[in-house]
Amino acid sequence: MNELLTFTVISLLLVMSPGPNSVLILKTVSGRGYRSGIENILGLVSATFVHGAVSILGLSAVILQSAELFMLIKLVGASYLFYLGIKTIYNTLKTKPDIQKNLHCKLKNKKDKFHKNFIEGFLTQILNPKVSMFYIAAFPQFIHFSSSSHYSSAFILVAIHASIIFFWFLGLSIFISKVKSITGTSRLGVWVQRLSGSALVFFAGLIITQELE
Repeated sequence: MNELLTFTVISLLLVMSPGPNSVLILKTVSGRGYRSGIENILGLVSATFVHGAVSILGLSAVILQSAELFMLIKLVGASYLFYLGIKTIYNTLKTKPDIQKNLHCKLKNKKDKFHKNFIEGFLTQILNPKVSMFYIAAFPQFIHFSSSSHYSSAFILVAIHASIIFFWFLGLSIFISKVKSITGTSRLGVWVQRLSGSALVFFAGLIITQELE
């Protein structure tokens, strides 16, 4: 029970710490709406189960032992966040000043397909080195490989982590949606998008400079 509580607390702190996931939700909910944010979250949760499966099957140890493979994953992850950030900023800058005030409405009414938002969430989580290192270094410490039921126990832990992700970002999405409905300022929405894009570019730089410990 103590181990379960410890894992839950560690997972909660990991999820609550500022990172690309939080910025992604802020960008999506403020620009596309609450429903699109939920689709992002489903992508985050799905990718978490993939991280867990990779760790449980021992494939994460292969990544840890290969500096070249880990660097490749970092480069892909950083490139994706950089692309997402620049695209977010560009979508605000390409709008002419006289119609910029209508950007918020346009983004809100835009018909985003489910898979686009889902994939954004999935890729942001699956390519996040912070999450990778958690499942490489910390997660195996909670698995008792000598037990015959270690697979089921391990996936229960992954489910706990995924549930924390879902409910934390669900609450964040609701909060952002409420703030957006209260302010209702299109210019504020534009700057939120620009700041979100800049933050994604910043995290891309952090990923590149992160060392394999």
